[in-house]
Amino acid sequence: TPSAVQKIKQLLKDKPEHVGVKVGVRTRGCNGLSYTLEYTKSKGDSDEEVVQDGKPKLILKKAQLTLLGTEMDYVEDKLSSEFVFNNPNIKGTCGCGESFNI
Repeated sequence: TPSAVQKIKQLLKDKPEHVGVKVGVRTRGCNGLSYTLEYTKSKGDSDEEVVQDGKPKLILKKAQLTLLGTEMDYVEDKLSSEFVFNNPNIKGTCGCGESFNI
């Protein structure tokens, strides 16, 4: 979403050595998978590159099918701020929202 792009631009502004943010998934939590975000200095050979408003987001090869069709948003309210993933592939989540399964 535009909100996520703006936040990524803001985060990368102070990190000129990094080329983007790498999005992935890892095994974690009571339901199986959780999202990961990390700064990256280079694109891996098999990473998928998504460019929006001039800022790349890289998707790890092992996460590409899991994230297919997913929208990443950035949401702020009075108590918190976070990246939120709207993933149409999810079949279930844990009660706290920490993990999901496909």
